[in-house]
Amino acid sequence: MSPEPAKAAERIGRNGLDRELIHGGDVVGHRLEYGSPPLDFSASLNPLGPPAGMLAAARAAVADAVSYPDPLCRELTAALAKRLPAPEDAIFLGCGAVEVIHRLALVLRPRNALVTAPAFAEYERALIPLGCAVRRHFLDAAAGFRLEAGILDSIREDLDVFFLCQPNNPTGHLAEPDLLEAIAERASGKGVFLAVDQCFLGLTDNPEKYSLLEKSLAGPGVMIVDSFTKLYGLAGIRLGFGVSGDPALIRKLRSTGPPWTVSRIAQAAGLAALAEAEFVRESRAYLRAERKWLAEELTRLGLETIGGAANYLFFASPRPDLRERMAGRGILIRDCRDFAGLGPGHYRVAVRLREDNRRLIRAVEELWREGGAHPWPGR
Repeated sequence: MSPEPAKAAERIGRNGLDRELIHGGDVVGHRLEYGSPPLDFSASLNPLGPPAGMLAAARAAVADAVSYPDPLCRELTAALAKRLPAPEDAIFLGCGAVEVIHRLALVLRPRNALVTAPAFAEYERALIPLGCAVRRHFLDAAAGFRLEAGILDSIREDLDVFFLCQPNNPTGHLAEPDLLEAIAERASGKGVFLAVDQCFLGLTDNPEKYSLLEKSLAGPGVMIVDSFTKLYGLAGIRLGFGVSGDPALIRKLRSTGPPWTVSRIAQAAGLAALAEAEFVRESRAYLRAERKWLAEELTRLGLETIGGAANYLFFASPRPDLRERMAGRGILIRDCRDFAGLGPGHYRVAVRLREDNRRLIRAVEELWREGGAHPWPGR
């Protein structure tokens, strides 16, 4: 490795301040540090995607790159409205779900917010720079980090917004429909805006059962945030959306922030993705079977698989250096110690294609053999 890439590796791969801005999928950082791209289990994307039709649409859109994209995403909005279904004035499209989250924070300007912990870090990153005080409801490790009815007591009148992740990231647990309904009713009664991140929900079984889409369309006070990224493997193009039955809120989201954040390529890819109904069915069926296989293999190796209803698995390991040891074998996993409420030894891995998953399992087996002992001493 030349001196300059080595310096970049030191900055990006080991500097804690830079690491704070990195989620999963830091393939560039791994390549700079180790000299080659990894097999990436740290970013949880659909292992079957992106579908060929969507890629073809994206490539075709490049020919029209000389023109500005539609700032209102009118064609894609109309198609998405038909698919959901929802009124067109209930939809805001952005450069990934993260843009929707940050714009929503800017529009609401909350003074006090509630998040669960562990959960996706971007809620706090959107809120804290605005001077918002963020209160964390810590999920109980003894209950497998599942969301339980105790959350209702944390939804109080002094709050302005509650960001909820469904299914939760990184655990993959789904809040049950009865609890979701109770949360929505409690938030409404206390005057708390409820923002529900459903970015991974499309990769679960029976997503409609666990969605608050209908509640979000019933009027002001609830918004769901979703993404094309996870379901269609579109991380590099960036396309997300928010849905709310409050047209005034949607207009504010559109006017807060720069125009043209959704490129022509992203809009074309999104339109093509909405026609991929069979791809979605195949993806859910594949993940149902492969998630079970991978969870069983991780458990066989002595890793404590805690949850997973989507396209990733959350587990505990006695090895606080598991990410580094796997990275040295060319495999990138998500170290979850930077999630609030978690510490060393908690990890998340994507469910990938079978051969990739076998390579992950073989790498863990080799690591245990090198150690010469069971990964959980005393068991």
